[in-house]
Amino acid sequence: MDTEIKASRDVQEEVRELIYRSCLYLDNQDFAGWLGLCAPDLRYTITAYSPEIRKEMVWLDHDREGMESLFDMLPKHNSDHSPLTRHASVYLVEHDGSANEASAVTSLVVYKTQLDGGATELFAVGKYFDTVRLEGETLLLTSRSVRLDTRELGIGSHLPL
Repeated sequence: MDTEIKASRDVQEEVRELIYRSCLYLDNQDFAGWLGLCAPDLRYTITAYSPEIRKEMVWLDHDREGMESLFDMLPKHNSDHSPLTRHASVYLVEHDGSANEASAVTSLVVYKTQLDGGATELFAVGKYFDTVRLEGETLLLTSRSVRLDTRELGIGSHLPL
């Protein structure tokens, strides 16, 4: 096997692991752990297209500092504390060795389990469009664009998806 192909496959596996680990951190509300996966120049957005108004809706658009502030403010928000569980399936990882970057497309399904009664319901469906920078042996998330099909999330959800 060609060494370059093998290296690319190793990067693809590492990117998949980074994406899955990011979901685990968010599921456990380990925001410091999640931020540890992110580059200083992180950009995080959540968007959805509304056919009713025929426009793109931007629900969240933060840099790393904005995400840190969001996480710091979460305890002060009047929000729904029902836990979210993310189910991610990485569709595609493309590695650009010349740019030391990789991009990934991941299907995302988010479930919410009610604190009162324990019923679990589908909360959101969409995709992650991630860009990951390779810095030596370390992979860091530089961009995550969450593109939702779901357009109604209800009141009180301040957690990133």
